[in-house]
Amino acid sequence: MRETSLRVKVKLPIATEIQKLEKKSLVSYIYIGPPTNTTLYGTESRIQLNDQYARVSDVPEFVTAEREARNEADRNLITTSLKVHKETKMGVVTDVKQELRKASAFRINYSTLKGIAK
Repeated sequence: MRETSLRVKVKLPIATEIQKLEKKSLVSYIYIGPPTNTTLYGTESRIQLNDQYARVSDVPEFVTAEREARNEADRNLITTSLKVHKETKMGVVTDVKQELRKASAFRINYSTLKGIAK
């Protein structure tokens, strides 16, 4: 499995009712958060697909590429996991979810940390 070098900050929110994903090899990650280099890219939340920044319109192409990289039997079992910085505005997340729907990626997971919110 290939490691991704994060270009966005991702401080996950805390949740109490969580479940672990069964097969992590069938998970594709989309990172959303403020850039790590704010002097160059500003402070507005950005989307990261694999190792590069992307636009919302790039999400369907990413989903298609992820499907093509998997076995044909596993393609319907792929889960898209959104790792979103806890202070990111929901508008960006909603836009990404709309693009995932258009690409027929209906299995969506939100990554969180286990704990009790303060």
